[in-house]
Amino acid sequence: MNKIRVGILGLGIIGSRIAGHLRQAGFPVAVWNRTPKPDSLPSPAAVAEASDVIQLFVADPQAVFQVLDAMGDALTERHIVVCSSTIGRSATLEAARRVTARGARFLDCPFTGTKGAADKAQLVYYIGGDDATFLAARPMLEPVSKAIVRIGAIGEAALIKVLTNVISAATIEVLAETLAVLRAEGIDPAIMGVALEHHGARSGMTDLKLPKLLNGDYDTHFSLKHMLKDVQFGLDEGAELHLDLPITQATAEAMREGMSKGWADLDFACVMKRYTS
Repeated sequence: MNKIRVGILGLGIIGSRIAGHLRQAGFPVAVWNRTPKPDSLPSPAAVAEASDVIQLFVADPQAVFQVLDAMGDALTERHIVVCSSTIGRSATLEAARRVTARGARFLDCPFTGTKGAADKAQLVYYIGGDDATFLAARPMLEPVSKAIVRIGAIGEAALIKVLTNVISAATIEVLAETLAVLRAEGIDPAIMGVALEHHGARSGMTDLKLPKLLNGDYDTHFSLKHMLKDVQFGLDEGAELHLDLPITQATAEAMREGMSKGWADLDFACVMKRYTS
């Protein structure tokens, strides 16, 4: 039995799967979810009391701050809080401040990989924080990941995560637009897949999402509402730095249109529905 006792806060698409994998790997795992699950503890504080390392998979900055506050005095200097929620750089720094104010340690640890990667225990973690904290948490990160990438200081991993999601969102928006042009011209849009096999624009993201765009498959691996949240973090960062980000802005506007049509909980590939609905 592994000595690290793990707490998971947030049992959505990713958190629920990570909890399962860690249990299979022999870790004692305590869990909590805002909407109670059969095996969940009654509060974040109860999870803190039962854990040494607490990993956060809740949705947004407000949820992160709420669970940190809810742990109260149960969060102590013996704990490490691993923040795997995508909440942007500023909120990550604030979360770290709240954690360290209680004497606990904080690891900035967002991930890339959606439902399929979580199913296969193949997430990629981006790490921001000091070596000692990372090394203490690493044993419970390795069983659920295919790679762990050291980025830098706290907040820097959070920023990289947001910016890579901006790239993903913009890629799928422009891919949907190109398929719409082909369809309007009377050309089978599936030919784009053949063309991309031999083109530098091909990526893991186009390979993953092109079949879904072609088939109208919007089963949720990464919801539109969560991707829009992350793209907005990118816009906020640009605004703070007085940078104009026109592609990011246009991508956000396209996703907001989808939100207004009730697509919030569909996969973010649903931007294609603008051209097929």
